[in-house]
Amino acid sequence: MLTLKFSELQLQPGHLFLDAGAGFGRHAFEAARLGAKVVALDYASDEVVTTRNTFAAMAEAGEISADQFVACLRGDATRLPFADNTFDRIVTSEVLEHIHADTAAIAELYRVLKPGGILGVTVPTWWPEKINWMLSDEYYAPKSVGGHVRIYSATELKAKLRTAGLTIKSQHHAHALHSPYWWLRCAVGPRNEEHKAVQAYKKFLEWDIMKRPVSTKYAERILSPILGKSYVVYSQKSHEHARAI
Repeated sequence: MLTLKFSELQLQPGHLFLDAGAGFGRHAFEAARLGAKVVALDYASDEVVTTRNTFAAMAEAGEISADQFVACLRGDATRLPFADNTFDRIVTSEVLEHIHADTAAIAELYRVLKPGGILGVTVPTWWPEKINWMLSDEYYAPKSVGGHVRIYSATELKAKLRTAGLTIKSQHHAHALHSPYWWLRCAVGPRNEEHKAVQAYKKFLEWDIMKRPVSTKYAERILSPILGKSYVVYSQKSHEHARAI
C-alpha cells in the first residue's frame, strides 16, 4: 500500500532514490520496480534486515536487477551518511512526526537532494491524528517508545520545507479508510489488537488492499480530502542551488 504517488515524484529509470525511514520498504520496492537505483535507510535494525532480505529475494526472483539495490542501512535522518547533492528523488513517509529535531532532518534531506530533485514527505493529517491523541495517551510520545511527538498542520509542514530551501509543488491526502481503523484502535486501547471490532476492520482493510474493488477506490477518492489519514507534500530543490555552490 503506497502513500506517495510516483507520478508526482516524476521518477525515471536510473534515478538514484532514497527512502529515508523506509520501514519495511514499501516505497523502496516500488521505486526499484520502476527502474530506480534504491537506497533504503531506517533507524530500526530489524526493519533494515527484513528490507535487505526482501530486496535480495526480489533480485533472485528476477523482479529487479541486482544493480537496482544499492544499499539498505541503519541510520539517523538527522545525520545522513551521504554526500551533498547525491539523490535524484527522496521520500520520507510517516517519519518526521517521530523526530524531535525535525528541522534538522529536513535540512539533511535538502542537503543530500540534487538540485532539481524532488522530495516527497508524508505525515499524519492534523485532525484525524488529533482524534487519536484525544482518544488515547498510549498512542503518542512520551509514553510510547518511538511514538509521535507532534501533530503537523499543513501550514507548519510546508513552512518548514520552504525554510529549508524547497519549493512546494503539489499536495494531497491519502488513506481515508484507515482513519476510522486507528480511531477504533485508540478507543479500545492501541495495544488491544485482538478486539473483535479491530480484527474485523483489519480484515476489511486487508481485503481492500488485496482486491482493490471499484467501490472502495471510489470511496477513497471521494473521502481522502476529508478523512485521509496521511498528508502528502511534494517539493523541489531549486536548480539555482547548483550555481550557488
